[in-house]
Amino acid sequence: MRMAFRGHWRSYSSKVDLKKLRPMILERIENRAKDYPVHGMIPLAQEVLKARELLFQGVSTLLKLFPVLACKFCQEVYIGEKGHLIQTCCGYKRVGKNRVHEWVHGGLNDILVPVEAFHLHNMFQGVIKHQQRFDFERVPAIVELCLQTGADLTDENLNSDSLTVGESYGGISGIESLAHDDIRVIANGTLRAWETLRSGVKKLLSVYPAKVCKYCSEVHVGPSGHRARLCGVFRYESWRGAHFWEKAKVDDLVPPKIVWRQRPQDPVALLNEGRDYYGHAPAVVDLCSKAGAIIPAKYSVMMKVNGLAAPIRV
Repeated sequence: MRMAFRGHWRSYSSKVDLKKLRPMILERIENRAKDYPVHGMIPLAQEVLKARELLFQGVSTLLKLFPVLACKFCQEVYIGEKGHLIQTCCGYKRVGKNRVHEWVHGGLNDILVPVEAFHLHNMFQGVIKHQQRFDFERVPAIVELCLQTGADLTDENLNSDSLTVGESYGGISGIESLAHDDIRVIANGTLRAWETLRSGVKKLLSVYPAKVCKYCSEVHVGPSGHRARLCGVFRYESWRGAHFWEKAKVDDLVPPKIVWRQRPQDPVALLNEGRDYYGHAPAVVDLCSKAGAIIPAKYSVMMKVNGLAAPIRV
């Protein structure tokens, strides 16, 4: 290839002998694998797994007292007896946009969104090809991250984040008869587990690589993404469902699931006209606040705790 540079022509050779580079690349991968696992991160991974277990137990317990509603046609969630009237439902393609939500009873998966990833035999194994996608088990992404860190995993942690598994955590029986102070203790413990989980995953991601698809929510824990063509964005179907990988963040492995929050100064049913005045919060935070937990100050701006009430039209 020739290139002009200030009136002169220079010739560059674009031919690269990949056969000579292959041994160098493989040697570099093998040398990098010797640095893992980082033994200093193993206690943190164990703490993340413990926080995850406590979080599931706490949320499962609080859901017995506070109802959760989920939209029938979109991913909107609301914590309360009666759903809001804010017109943000995107619905199906054949249904008009910005409609009032149609609420149904929600569950654990609506609060703690399941995020799964392929379970690798080792961190630096070969890239998973499309025809190999059924040869690898799918496990929670947080569990896979802790596994690659070197944490000891139990069979319960290896299970999927489904509703049935959430019920297997059990929660606390007879919570309806507990005093308000006891419920507040459970809510504070659940909120601490949420914060511990997110901060721990953030630290692990600074050491161990994870990828997320740019166009969908697929997560892969490892130095490079897999080649299973599972991307569901139809306008990119010319790529045959291949994922476009980028570096994953905490929200990709632990989705906060932002919901509308009803404040004391708000009406019983949030109206569409006052949507600019209402606050938001992660679903776990909103659930714990309704149980009396002390909310960290970092959520005050999002929740609009001291914000004005929506004007009432006469």
